[in-house]
Amino acid sequence: MQKDAYTLILEAIDAGVYRPGDRLVESELAERLGVSRTPVREALQRLETQAMLARDGRSLIVASLDHNQLAELYVVRAELEALAAALAAKHAAPEEVRVLQEMIDEDRGHTDDPIALSKANKRFHRQIHLASHNRYLVQQLDLVHRSMALLATTSLAAEGRGETALAEHQAIVDAIRAGDEEAASTALRRHISKAFETRLKLDATGATATGRKGG
Repeated sequence: MQKDAYTLILEAIDAGVYRPGDRLVESELAERLGVSRTPVREALQRLETQAMLARDGRSLIVASLDHNQLAELYVVRAELEALAAALAAKHAAPEEVRVLQEMIDEDRGHTDDPIALSKANKRFHRQIHLASHNRYLVQQLDLVHRSMALLATTSLAAEGRGETALAEHQAIVDAIRAGDEEAASTALRRHISKAFETRLKLDATGATATGRKGG
């Protein structure tokens, strides 16, 4: 199935092709994506409505999150992710738990590669969302993770964070496997809290991590 202009632009932002503050030009996007300008124009309008893009004079730029927006995003993310983990502990099939464990085992080989680990981290969290077996929760988490694309770097780029994050992932999966809803929820909420704390420290030191968003 061919992707539309909206999806292609959103994926480009998420992949770091376009970063917060970058200007998006309708004609350049149309040429890059190989589509006409009309669907690009409509996609840009939609992304602006969703606060993924912001106005800078007459230009549209990729939006960025200020400190308050970042804090608000992590609060919502922690609660929704914790609920997903609790529901996964209740509803996940054995096959889904095995997939989660395989993801962790594979990710241990990427602890020194923030970009690869960030991509793997997104897949891991997405799998937990799906394992909740609640389509409405998955939809809300998709919205939250779309906003995460506006973060220029990943907290997983912080020294030692990769290994710690995987240990936190393991605690989440162990709780889901045991069917312990409360433990799964607590482990996931703690994981998001640590990620937020790490990001705040990176921002406070003005660190410019090379990795992309996530975590």
